[in-house]
Amino acid sequence: MSHTLAAPQSEAAAATLAARWTTAQITALFDLPFMDLVFRAAEVHRQHFDPNAIQRSTLLSIKTGGCSEDCGYCSQAKRYHTGVESEELMAIEEVVEKAKLAKANGASRFCMGAAWRGPKDRELVPVLEMVKQVKALGLETCVTLGMLREGQAAKLKEAGLDYYNHNIDTAPEFYASVIGTHSQQDRFDTIDKVRDAGIHVCSGGIVGMGESRRGRAAMIAQLANMDPPPESVPINNLVAIEGTPLADQPPLDPFEFIRTIAAARITMPTSYVRLSAGRRELTDEGQALAFMAGANSIFYGDKLLTTGNPEVEGDEALLKRLGLKSV
Repeated sequence: MSHTLAAPQSEAAAATLAARWTTAQITALFDLPFMDLVFRAAEVHRQHFDPNAIQRSTLLSIKTGGCSEDCGYCSQAKRYHTGVESEELMAIEEVVEKAKLAKANGASRFCMGAAWRGPKDRELVPVLEMVKQVKALGLETCVTLGMLREGQAAKLKEAGLDYYNHNIDTAPEFYASVIGTHSQQDRFDTIDKVRDAGIHVCSGGIVGMGESRRGRAAMIAQLANMDPPPESVPINNLVAIEGTPLADQPPLDPFEFIRTIAAARITMPTSYVRLSAGRRELTDEGQALAFMAGANSIFYGDKLLTTGNPEVEGDEALLKRLGLKSV
């Protein structure tokens, strides 16, 4: 799988699903007048999805804290003093009960996250059973476990895993400013293992970490030029957490966040684009604009791993006010 960016051969080629996008082309999208960009993204969205349908996923932290990595945004890195304590892996029975509740509340996908650099084979064994039992409930299954070793993706596929989440986080030139304990190529290596095993890829990034607009465009270009692009693309707005290196990072302009959603929709027409971390900081009007710009998936529930998320009742009320249905 190639991650080298290449320019499309013609204007027509850029409009096809197989288009290759340059950072310059995507920066040009960001630079459009806001209304023109959102209108274009909405047109693309309507060509491929029901514009009034939202996919709902629930994310559960099955193993919290104690991670050895130094991701500058993360409350679960053990080297930072964020108040998040290291916990053991949750019991299989408890995870299944959480999955049942998520399904009863309208989620169609259940995502399980563990704060590991990557799972050891013995650590993977109970996770495989979690996947099997959650899948048996009729939910789509997703896990985010860090970097995978050889053969682990195949075991997850055999257990019934539908999606593996592994974000590329940011632009290649900005990556080392945020993370030093592994490279972005390490992340691509895991994504390749997941794809080769026949598991759908869930991969996106985080904006608002101090990157430039061009950096946001470069991140979108990397995602869009995967072959194929991720089936699910979470766009996270940084939640600045006390105790992390990015604690004092000023918030990103909400319109710039929505521009990122629109650029993701235009460049990845058939992918689910998900409002993820930071959705709590958006107003209802901001979320509505994001949906108009092509977001058609949300994380749904009280928490995203360790950070807050709009409460279920509030989400239900907003979706009803907007006339949006769940899928």
